[in-house]
Amino acid sequence: MKLSPLQVFMLFAALTLLSCPLFLSSYYVGLMTQVLIFALFAMSLDLLVGSLGLPSLGHAVYFGVGAYTAGLLCLKFTNSFWLCLIAGTCSGLILAALFGFLAIRTRGSAFLMITLALAQVVWGIAYKWRSFTGGDDGLAGISLPDLGFPLAVTQTSYYYVVLLIFGLAGLFLTIIVRSPFGNALTGIRESESRMRSLGYNPILYKYLCFVLAGGFASVSGVLFVFQNRFVGPSELGVVLSAKGLLMVILGGAGTLWGPALGAAIITLSEHIISAHIDRWIMILGIVYVISIMFFPKGIVGTIRGRSREDAI
Repeated sequence: MKLSPLQVFMLFAALTLLSCPLFLSSYYVGLMTQVLIFALFAMSLDLLVGSLGLPSLGHAVYFGVGAYTAGLLCLKFTNSFWLCLIAGTCSGLILAALFGFLAIRTRGSAFLMITLALAQVVWGIAYKWRSFTGGDDGLAGISLPDLGFPLAVTQTSYYYVVLLIFGLAGLFLTIIVRSPFGNALTGIRESESRMRSLGYNPILYKYLCFVLAGGFASVSGVLFVFQNRFVGPSELGVVLSAKGLLMVILGGAGTLWGPALGAAIITLSEHIISAHIDRWIMILGIVYVISIMFFPKGIVGTIRGRSREDAI
């Protein structure tokens, strides 16, 4: 069976991810862990952007709530990774379920603004509630979690745990996108009135998608807080939400694995460029403009389009 260039790249990427701790130092293993975490965050956002055409400027709030929940549990009650993961994911799902009632009936710029406003409310609470969240100082001193395995918790062992969760989450997201539910979301994106006439409930489908996207984002937040051992209000802020949107656009909205590639490019570029330039946010803006001008469908979307043209 002949593999397409994209399938060859995916196979190469999988083998690289499995073997990179064998030849990388602990610093770069930590950096690759961060790449996987933000790749999952970008893929969760693509569930909204790619499947429904609803770009959000508040998606980081679920990432941050998951991180804060896990961080608070670790500092005050238990450092069990799996309990923190479950609690952090549930907190993101609950918050997304609440915000979904307000946001999902809007679209376009109105959806952007309401998601931004709701996220800023949570950001303000985290910033001001110093006795609980640490305020602008955040939560520091979070220890490495107890993974429940008879192995020492190291940068490498945690990397493989993150890789396992990333793979499982990516598999679930792929199943969701390719399922009848995912096909219905695509139909709603293309013509909501037509899907309504066929007997579907667009509001319910969009609401469920919104909640699922928030849940997967909170998983990435839990993984982040134990890798970074710190969480602050910036993990709830608009900059992280905008960065997630850029990852999706750069990789290719609606391709699911394209945003993971976009996350890898943005995360690695940030670490390289920020070592030499202070104004990293300005660089993000330039990358966004270049992406829109030269890769309107994203990197993976452009490659797929050209492959189809060659096949024809």
